[in-house]
Amino acid sequence: MSRKNKPLPLLEHITIEDIAAEGKALARVDGLVVFAPYVVPGDVCDLQLRRKKHSYAEAEAVAIHTYSPERDEPFCPHFGVCGGCKWQCLRYDRQLHYKQKQVEDALRRIGKVELPPVSPILGSAETRAYRNKLEFGFSNKRWLTREVIESGEPVENPNAVGFHIAGAFDKILDIHECGLMPDINNRLRNAIRAYADSHGLTYYDLRRQEGLLRSMMLRTSDTGELMLLMQFAWRTDEEERQAMALLEYVHENFPEVTSLLYVHNLKCNDTIGDLPVHTYVGTDFIYEQMEGLRFKVGPKSFYQTNTHQAYELYKVARRFAALTGNETVYDLYTGTGTIALFVARQAARVVGIEYVPEAIDDAKENARINGISNTAFFAGDMKDILTPGFIAAQGRPDVIITDPPRAGMHPGVVETILATAPRRIVYVSCNPATQARDLAALDAKYRVAAVQPVDMFPHTHHVENVCLLEAR
Repeated sequence: MSRKNKPLPLLEHITIEDIAAEGKALARVDGLVVFAPYVVPGDVCDLQLRRKKHSYAEAEAVAIHTYSPERDEPFCPHFGVCGGCKWQCLRYDRQLHYKQKQVEDALRRIGKVELPPVSPILGSAETRAYRNKLEFGFSNKRWLTREVIESGEPVENPNAVGFHIAGAFDKILDIHECGLMPDINNRLRNAIRAYADSHGLTYYDLRRQEGLLRSMMLRTSDTGELMLLMQFAWRTDEEERQAMALLEYVHENFPEVTSLLYVHNLKCNDTIGDLPVHTYVGTDFIYEQMEGLRFKVGPKSFYQTNTHQAYELYKVARRFAALTGNETVYDLYTGTGTIALFVARQAARVVGIEYVPEAIDDAKENARINGISNTAFFAGDMKDILTPGFIAAQGRPDVIITDPPRAGMHPGVVETILATAPRRIVYVSCNPATQARDLAALDAKYRVAAVQPVDMFPHTHHVENVCLLEAR
């Protein structure tokens, strides 16, 4: 037998020690670091190696002999297959512990900057049904679980509506119950599936680029409004008629849907940024509200997916900004202007910058809706807009709030911030590793004065972190 095909060993009675990057659990066996999902520190289990490198290995727990006191009972019937909420098996208080540790480790190990005591992480009051947005794909290639395959029974219905399987781009896990959003997501998705199957509607084939049903997107809001966006790929008049009949079925049977929209998409991908969105019935937006502010959210708008925890995050950012009413504030990567508008009443002027033009249109509209006149919003690449000439025209910022994407800030943006020299920087991040890198670049002129982690996504390893930087 060649070395390539040699079976990898089974490691027996291994104690899981810690949580590592990307949320996987970690064990050490004879100098080898072993990563495995769906187990927690304190579990004693048998690990079947699936992939081995020189200094580490990837494994799967095939038996658990002793359950850790840190364990919790997963609440989702799709746990372990879906892959979306890998920490359901970990008690929520321990999730917060490891997220706090993740933030502190990243800032110290990558940033190597002097830190004040890190404040205890702000946990989410809601750990289920906390999302206000979910997207589900349709596929005629349903992901078959190991149990289905081993049963040997024929698969009568190959169609699925649910979540994409990691590593299998054209496969969808058929979801019947998801606890991340209020139950309307289950009732709508399951009803649409039943209607589609009973009326012979075709599900999308990603490889062949054909099929009527592509995806569905749901948004809920605190105002009680509900948006449903259906994405179709009809190629004939009959398929278009089928699509409209499905929308009429939803309209007649789900009065909760206040914004029923659709997109006709024949592209090779599901992105809709460059496609027109059509209104079948209702409005083409819903409202979110926060502390007396109303935010108009359209199908292409970005809005934090955990509404209640976003409020806690924004309160931290505002507290760190310590505004007195006299400051000029720059809100970098402003999105639809939520943070900018949230702090505007405590500032003299707020300037928001964002790459996506549609988001800036939303920000301007939200400023108008709320009667806020001391804001200005600009669309374009941050490193191209934030120039000395722009700052001369808009006024030097006293405070900069920055909330970049996971990749962090472009080095040119960091250099401009250093040259601009605001008194305070409030850095909101969804990736403590890239935040730490940027803090190191700012360290020559700014000290970290406060650190506040915030949990936006219970049952996942993702964590937000807010740092206050003060000029030295």
